[in-house]
Amino acid sequence: MKNGIVQSMSRKGNCWDNAPMESFFGSLKAELVHGARYPTRDVARRDLFAYIEGYYNRQRLHSALGYITPDQAELRAA
Repeated sequence: MKNGIVQSMSRKGNCWDNAPMESFFGSLKAELVHGARYPTRDVARRDLFAYIEGYYNRQRLHSALGYITPDQAELRAA
């Protein structure tokens, strides 16, 4: 806790706490990062930002959301 960060730990018998993030990182690795070589961290950051904001949140359909995008789900919830 040196930097004020507390690790997220699932409780015993509750394996769903991290499932959304594990799903996201699995998609990120399969759709963007696997096999990619970035010459600098800035190039990697730009690519990741473009994927998340330009594709994952605005275009990619999510089965858990009823095959709509996260942006559409957020608008419906508002």
